[in-house]
Amino acid sequence: QVQLVESGGGLVQPGGSLRLSCAASGRIFNSYTMGWYRQPPGEARELVAIVSGGVRTNYADFVKGRFTISMDNAKKTVDLQMNNLKPEDTAVYYCFLNGYWGEGTLVTVSS
Repeated sequence: QVQLVESGGGLVQPGGSLRLSCAASGRIFNSYTMGWYRQPPGEARELVAIVSGGVRTNYADFVKGRFTISMDNAKKTVDLQMNNLKPEDTAVYYCFLNGYWGEGTLVTVSS
């Protein structure tokens, strides 16, 4: 069993920044995929950014150049630095690790 705890969501104005953090605990194998998905209001869950094997990153096109994912293998944490946020980034952001999900943290981008 794996537990994921997210933090860092909130309300931010367009153009602003937020940093999301996720800490994993439990039975975690050495090789895993960890990252972030999001679910905008009324829409399906979608990939934001993930790290595989600790080194390979994959970003959704709509966040390239604005969001940066970073992972600490030793601490089993993954962060998502989000810059130049737009209203369309409003969503519940979920931490993901090998099929396990966090409870989600709400990010609202609004003036």
